[in-house]
Amino acid sequence: MSNKWPHLDYLSWRETCSALHLYLQIAGKYRLAHTPWLNHSWNATFYVTPNGLTSSPIPDGPGIEILFDFRDHMVIGASGDGRKASFALGPTTVAAFHASFVRLVSELGGTPTFNGQPNEVPDPVPFNEDHRERPYDRDAVQRFHHASMAVDRVFKTFRTSFLGKSSPVHLFWGALDLAVTRFSGRRAPLHPGGIPALPDDVTQEAYDREVSSAGFWPGGGGIDYPAFYAYAYPTPNGFRGASVRPDAAFWHDGLSEFILPYDAVQSAADGDEALLAFLVSTYEAAADLGGWDRDLLECMQGRPGQVRLPHAELPKKAPSSTDEKVEREDGASKGRYRMVVDGIEAEMTYSRAGEGLIIIDHTEVPAALRGRKVGEQMVRQAVEDARREGVNIIPLCPFAKAQIDRHPEWQDVLPRS
Repeated sequence: MSNKWPHLDYLSWRETCSALHLYLQIAGKYRLAHTPWLNHSWNATFYVTPNGLTSSPIPDGPGIEILFDFRDHMVIGASGDGRKASFALGPTTVAAFHASFVRLVSELGGTPTFNGQPNEVPDPVPFNEDHRERPYDRDAVQRFHHASMAVDRVFKTFRTSFLGKSSPVHLFWGALDLAVTRFSGRRAPLHPGGIPALPDDVTQEAYDREVSSAGFWPGGGGIDYPAFYAYAYPTPNGFRGASVRPDAAFWHDGLSEFILPYDAVQSAADGDEALLAFLVSTYEAAADLGGWDRDLLECMQGRPGQVRLPHAELPKKAPSSTDEKVEREDGASKGRYRMVVDGIEAEMTYSRAGEGLIIIDHTEVPAALRGRKVGEQMVRQAVEDARREGVNIIPLCPFAKAQIDRHPEWQDVLPRS
């Protein structure tokens, strides 16, 4: 498969997907039972590799690693004393897989004790009692793995532009989602819990800090197609109505999250850029509306072999040149501010609401310009123009509002109540 974003059809492989979900829960619960707790359940997850999904070393016996090999369709275990054991992935029952997994751990010198009840699935049946025959679609599993590698790559690129606390890119076997989470650094209100088949104390520990999270589902859990999601906890006012990119992204009322169908990325001219636009725009909406300290938390996107500049050395504004000044295009009813930096355009649009009022309605700064104060410069220019022209500004755009909120010295251009 040469396409970085292979075609995925959840309905055609959902029975295999459901079985794989349960198999990963068995291995994941073994890791959870033997690994010291790490904040937000990070001690229980899997990680994408070129061959499949790995547990990383589990501190049981001599040290054990479990690999789901989706190229050769095997479960492979390795121990710190050199032992190896494996068994094939194929059509079987959950009970049979459970028995094979217990044998594998024992052969590696581990202790195969863990909770035997599935989580976050409807009508859970104990693993060793689930004797229903399950199919195994090898091609679909390989496409899922291929897609997971592409997602992992973009998620890791997105992660490089954040200096604050961020999760690894990892797969949670509870909901079978590959996820990455950013943290504001502030405490969050106690989560109400109530997630089916998931203990409330686990949920409440996972969300004890403010987060902006994004992830990828292969399908299921309320949608019958593969998709990317993004949410914030706590959800800031106005989040559901925020402007996010690309155009195919939308707010899902049932899930209370932004959704971007996988097909929109797979069919895009540049799938990586489409997904990155979704990650950046949903995070910016959460951070701006939630009042995160973005100047403290963010940096430029990482590049191979280039050391990140310390915060003190980051330019306060884009390097000065003719092409990098803020330009204005003003019309009778609408207008925009624009900047072109390194050949990349950013813009902030506005509308006129009478002679003495303009409404800033949208700001778009491409991911490549993040951390260079481009958006802030455009808002500053709008404030300076408003003062000179004697007009007021209503910042409906969440980014512009956050900038003006952060700069009390700019607030003289806001309408007086």
